[in-house]
Amino acid sequence: MLTDYNDLKTIANRIRKDIITATHAAGSGHPGGSLSAVEILTVLYFYKMKVDPNNPKDPDRDIFVLSKGHASPVLYSTLAEKGYFEKSLLPTFRKIGSILQGHPDKKKVPGVEMSTGSLGQGFSTCIGMALASKLDKKKNRIYALLGDGEIQEGIVWEAAMSASHYKLDNLTAIMDHNGLQIDGANEEVMNVNPVKEKWESFGWHVIEIDGHDFGQIISALDAAETVKGKPTIIIAKTIKGKGVSFMEGVADWHGKAPNNEQMEAAISELGGDADVR
Repeated sequence: MLTDYNDLKTIANRIRKDIITATHAAGSGHPGGSLSAVEILTVLYFYKMKVDPNNPKDPDRDIFVLSKGHASPVLYSTLAEKGYFEKSLLPTFRKIGSILQGHPDKKKVPGVEMSTGSLGQGFSTCIGMALASKLDKKKNRIYALLGDGEIQEGIVWEAAMSASHYKLDNLTAIMDHNGLQIDGANEEVMNVNPVKEKWESFGWHVIEIDGHDFGQIISALDAAETVKGKPTIIIAKTIKGKGVSFMEGVADWHGKAPNNEQMEAAISELGGDADVR
């Protein structure tokens, strides 16, 4: 468990570089919503969750599901950083024959707990996982990362209703609230606001934070463990494309890979040397 913010920041920076290089190598992918979630996954895997890459099927492990499966670059980069597989695989992202498909495949990638991509289904699966853990009297926790565009799906609210009905206080959802989706701003595509009041009305405990602040993320995840009788959602206000100035707050980077020049600029901005492949 890492508690030094500088150590977490260093890890997050490496993950950001790997997201850029992987999507560049593929010539496709979703860098914007991957970069917005870096601090969240860094804290989950290097501070909070009880997981062991040497024993990925430990029955008592904590479980993380990337419900917004198109953001697979942040999950793959984090799993590689944690040691689930070699970083040398990251440049094979989306290549024919690679285990690192555009959306996570639990049958192929060590550390992936649920194959996701169809929005809302990963979150729904977490309800079943949390309920099963409750019935088995396990002490582990289930974590899900949702996109703000994802909560436009009706299946999300059916799952949210079930989670509160069954009092799944071993479940923590995190909403990557960067305000943008593939077609533009949430408010213009399908307004999701007011998100806090919506989740509260479905019986959830709600915590609002800055999703790039390590201290706030850690405090929120710790606080979620103390909540009894209801699930918790952390609404994390983030910036799409965080860490790369020309990507920040630009919806176009939802699903577009950087070209050679953009990749070099991004890696340089992140403090590294680009390896153009």
